Amino acid sequence: MTRPAAEKTKAPAAPPADPTTLSGIPVKREYGPEDAPAAEAVGRPGEYPYTRGLKSGGYRMTPWTMRMFAGHKTAKDTNERFKYLLEHGQTGLSTAFDLPTLMGLDSDDPRSLGEVGREGVAVDSLADMEALFAGIDLGKVSTSMTINLPAPVIFAMYIALAKKQGVPLTRVRGTCQTDILKEYIAQNEYLYPPEPSMRLVLDLIEYCVREVPRFYPISISGYHIREAGADAVQELAFTLADGRDYAERLIKRGLPVDDFASQLSFFFDVHNHFFEEIAKLRAARSIWAKLMKNELGAKKEISWMLPMHCQTAGVSLTAQQPLNNLARVAYQSMAAALGGTQSLHTNSFDEALALPTDEAVMLALRTQQILALETGVTDTPDPLGGSYYLESLTAEVEKRATEIMTRIKELGGVVPALEKGYFHREIAETSYRFELDQAAKRRKIVGVNTHETAGQVPPILKIDHAVEKGQVKRLKKLRAERDNGKVQSCLKRLRETAKTETNLMPLILESVEAYATVGEVTQALKDVFGEYPVFGG
Repeated sequence: MTRPAAEKTKAPAAPPADPTTLSGIPVKREYGPEDAPAAEAVGRPGEYPYTRGLKSGGYRMTPWTMRMFAGHKTAKDTNERFKYLLEHGQTGLSTAFDLPTLMGLDSDDPRSLGEVGREGVAVDSLADMEALFAGIDLGKVSTSMTINLPAPVIFAMYIALAKKQGVPLTRVRGTCQTDILKEYIAQNEYLYPPEPSMRLVLDLIEYCVREVPRFYPISISGYHIREAGADAVQELAFTLADGRDYAERLIKRGLPVDDFASQLSFFFDVHNHFFEEIAKLRAARSIWAKLMKNELGAKKEISWMLPMHCQTAGVSLTAQQPLNNLARVAYQSMAAALGGTQSLHTNSFDEALALPTDEAVMLALRTQQILALETGVTDTPDPLGGSYYLESLTAEVEKRATEIMTRIKELGGVVPALEKGYFHREIAETSYRFELDQAAKRRKIVGVNTHETAGQVPPILKIDHAVEKGQVKRLKKLRAERDNGKVQSCLKRLRETAKTETNLMPLILESVEAYATVGEVTQALKDVFGEYPVFGG
């Protein structure tokens, strides 16, 4: 499949002479009442437009969900890490999958060689999902799954496991990332062309609205956009533009906005500039509330609310003097809490070197627990609300992000803007300016371009090649023992249905319950949908 011609790429703009916030928003020496919007425009915690938080009580009753990202080696190894974290106070699970799984490949695919279990857990089939959650009641735990291209397949495995455990689907809670638009924008883990990819996303959301009402079928993600080099304003604008696109398509499909809006969730990066990150999260709620109410016509208050998960900035972690990352993560975590996040993952200090060790994960979890229990940030909602500086910064972030969202609309929406090269060009220019600022020491990073000293490398987690061999052996055994006739029959029906407009989730669920693998289901859909080339290819 060919792409429409991209817009001409212009030369990167010159860096600002005196960068202040990471988005280049000028910061005055002093702020006063004249700089802040009127209090009535901001509202109160728990009231539209939710700038000050979704709940009037904030975290006074319950702090945010502490959801540590975990996944390495095999399903059995990750199950042990899950239980370790739950035993030490984690309040929600978050699953990291390895690169082959993220790309919809089986562990024995030649393209998977050397990557199995290295950057997350290998999940090939329902058998792996069973091992991943062995001894964990899916009716009592909320699970987040960071998966996009094969999200319908992995989600179907989770649902199949819940059914095997006897858990009613109405009790299943958690989040599936499923955000394919940000893959085309930033992370590049996609396979099919945009339109059939979007069809799968909408099928999954529609299925959850009807069958799994307590589950968030999508986590619209700015995290990966930010990690690719975008600034805070671009992260916010691109993410909410993606959210608007999903919502508009669901409405066009025939779903009333108030039927699905409360099952949309969002995922943001929390970077180093403390006040800008708080302002970004506050502005996100305000923009989304106004968009849902005024533009998309949502009537229910819950439809106007933007629930969010946050993660501290992986790209801010340094391999030089890695213990410095403990301080970075602590400040970023506090910004997330003051910004009003609903759940939070704190990165481990050694993640710039390898997957985190048990000790590093424990310190990351303890960072959240100290923040919630010892610092007082949970005593009152939006404790920085009313700050002249923060209110001014929030208004400026909202204004700039809204302008970018308008530009995306003018380009025809997210997919046309993608095909014109808009997102890639904007992120590349921002990343270029940041690198110039860092090289010229206009942007200082302790231990990297200032206060550099030799730091001792801590012990790191190493993944033995035997992990891959064992996973491939188990996969071959599964294929030998399952009912292959039933698998092929399910995959044939899936291909045939993919040629129609029927929702594909029941057929995907049927396939994985027969122990069809991630790679087999992905290939069956590829046979119908085709493949989309890598951007620029």
